[in-house]
Amino acid sequence: MVKMSESKIFAVRVTVGQEENTAKLIYSKAKTYSLPIMAILSPSKVRGYIFVEATEKAAVDEVIRGIRHAKGTLPGPISFIEIEHFLEEKPAVSGFEPGDIVELIAGPFKGEKAKVVRVDESKDEIVVELIGAIVPIPVTVRGEYVRLISKRSEE
Repeated sequence: MVKMSESKIFAVRVTVGQEENTAKLIYSKAKTYSLPIMAILSPSKVRGYIFVEATEKAAVDEVIRGIRHAKGTLPGPISFIEIEHFLEEKPAVSGFEPGDIVELIAGPFKGEKAKVVRVDESKDEIVVELIGAIVPIPVTVRGEYVRLISKRSEE
């Protein structure tokens, strides 16, 4: 068993858009060959990099050797503090407020503009009213189905 203090986190450069696939291939190879890889992190907000926790850089270099989209390892380890914020799960609706103008990017009203009426962070949902509708009908949508266009104007 390796102590947490003995392991280090290394950044691996990968082809943009192939982060998750590369992470899965690294996991499979590490498991098959019993390589000393403790964790693999592929944050959706980071493009072109994944993070691998291992005892030494040589283990990371070994596990990525021959994997198609892995381009190389950055020279030194990365501190946990630098990637810690990727481990916190925030609701998709955080940052939205009543009065904001959003665009629906998925679902039956995709492409429509709407005004935020209510935000429910516990359910990760937003209640909106479609701007183009003749009669304003409240519609409840998931947080990841909307994209902010403009914040409400302060009166």
